[in-house]
Amino acid sequence: MSALQENLSSKGKGVMTVIAATNHYVQRLARPWFVQLLLRVALAVPFWRSGILKWQGFLQLNDIAVTLFTEEFRVHLPGGPYPFPAPAVFAFLSGCAEILFPVLLVLGLGTRFAAMGLFLMTCVIQLTVPDGWPVHLTWAAMAWAIAAWGPGRISIDHFLADCSPRALRKPWRIRT
Repeated sequence: MSALQENLSSKGKGVMTVIAATNHYVQRLARPWFVQLLLRVALAVPFWRSGILKWQGFLQLNDIAVTLFTEEFRVHLPGGPYPFPAPAVFAFLSGCAEILFPVLLVLGLGTRFAAMGLFLMTCVIQLTVPDGWPVHLTWAAMAWAIAAWGPGRISIDHFLADCSPRALRKPWRIRT
């Protein structure tokens, strides 16, 4: 082996050592339960903040929420944009969903259901605000990740699964 080859080989080992050490520390920090909790909170926050702004009191929408669905928001479909059908109903349902689903996500209760609910809301938001697709794509990816990998250990769903009889933990399986 030449001196150059030995020098490159020793530098390669040094780089590989740094990469291995970095991977080790990242794996120690990025625990699945922590990442799942972080995803749930990150998806919940923007919807919660939007939902809070729609309410004036208990089950009473503020005027701005209804006005937005009546006059501002349009569904962008081919041949459109079209106004929302029943804007007061849509305002109420979106306000309820933007409060309920984030709470469920943060608690980890009915987590997959809540994630898919927020995914469907994201689809409607994308039809309403088509230029916001980079943010909407991020929300959709977070919702699908939560639905695919579940809420993690720090959740009520996980606690309930631990307390339930073994037969009820996975009542159905998708066969591939």
